[in-house]
Amino acid sequence: MARRRPCDDDRRCQHRLYRRGRPVSAQIVNMGCRLNIHEGEIIRQHIAGQDDLVVVNSCAVTNEAVRSTRQTLRRLRRERPDATIAVTGCAAQIDPASFADMPEVDRVIGNADKLTPEAWRREGRARRGDQISDIMSVTETAPHLVAAMGANTRGFVEVQNGCDHRCTFCIIPYGRGNSRSVPAGRVIERVRALVQGGHREVVLTGVDLTSYGPDLPGSPTLGSLIARILKHVPTLERLRISSIDSIEADQALVDLIVSEPRIMPHLHLSLQAGDDMILKRMKRRHDRDQAIRFVDTIKSRRPDIAIGADIIAGFPTETDAMFENSLRLVDDCDIVFGHIFPYSARSGTPAARMPQVPMPIRKARAKALRAACAARRDRWFDTLVGTEQAVLAERGGQGHTDHFAPVRLTSSCEPGEIISARITGHEAGRLLADTATYPAASLEAGELNGARIMSKTTHV
Repeated sequence: MARRRPCDDDRRCQHRLYRRGRPVSAQIVNMGCRLNIHEGEIIRQHIAGQDDLVVVNSCAVTNEAVRSTRQTLRRLRRERPDATIAVTGCAAQIDPASFADMPEVDRVIGNADKLTPEAWRREGRARRGDQISDIMSVTETAPHLVAAMGANTRGFVEVQNGCDHRCTFCIIPYGRGNSRSVPAGRVIERVRALVQGGHREVVLTGVDLTSYGPDLPGSPTLGSLIARILKHVPTLERLRISSIDSIEADQALVDLIVSEPRIMPHLHLSLQAGDDMILKRMKRRHDRDQAIRFVDTIKSRRPDIAIGADIIAGFPTETDAMFENSLRLVDDCDIVFGHIFPYSARSGTPAARMPQVPMPIRKARAKALRAACAARRDRWFDTLVGTEQAVLAERGGQGHTDHFAPVRLTSSCEPGEIISARITGHEAGRLLADTATYPAASLEAGELNGARIMSKTTHV
């Protein structure tokens, strides 16, 4: 899971919104995950031209995420006292009344309504009348889930929403509803449109991505969806999978990950813990050995793949010995991109009623996990020095390799361009690279990967 805070593009945009003290466009602030960023772009289209409207797309994954949403609303009211401020997203979906009671908030819009243009055509400073609707079915929401993402370097396509599982620490299903899948035809149309619009990398996103398909005719899987995307959009150069649950990964998906060069060599796994008792108390569906076996299987067939993972530190009842099992998981699963966060109790979840680990211990354990992941990442980065990597250029002389390693480039390149870069070193969690004077090869129809893997590495 990503850190829940406004994305960089939104923070930069806030400073450009004023000319001679007057706002020049509607504003949207996305709190958190890639799914929110994707949905924020749909909202951005619906509110175009409403210069006095500010929308906060909230997150509820932790108490800190909710607190940050409230802080952002108060700050925006100070910055734009005459604007209409609306809040939507998971925090608003779960607890609409508390946001409607905030003096800074004019409107509260539900997660289903936020993707429809009608939700943003209401006028005035309505209060509780604009609160939450029921979650729509996928047949109602699918046309909006695949709307344009033209402003981003990468194209994000939401193929699934909601979750049928009830992990004891998670509040998100109460905000997103049950799992709904977008029909493959609509997904393929959206991917094709993004490629035709100039996007060279597309990211598939969802709340529980590997649960894709059972609600659709024929019960397709995520693997079968990706196979159809690759077949029907042959000019797609780079396909990235945002996050998966290893226990739900179908065999077709595994085979594609290890054999298809257009699928980027980077997997982010929803592991959450490395101790079997804690995993059981979380109501996760995998155990420690299954997670390790999954990574071993993937890396035995594609050794250069980079592994990221979500891990919670200090889950209720976690002892020192249980924590050590999670700490060892960093090495056992070769985790180079750890998203680590101390457990945060969410009201209404079973874990909030379990015996709690003191917060100082949670924070100390999170710090130790981050340090372990950083050390393993830096050792991996050492092996990349001197190699040539394909990098998708972003704004400000930044970029990411195929493995999603962040890179600082010696010269700025056009965002969206895939360039060839020689890695010269690393600092502060990112690679340093000299850029060549030529871009990486582009694809012709029917060819395989223009953003090819340019070196093999073994993490240590």
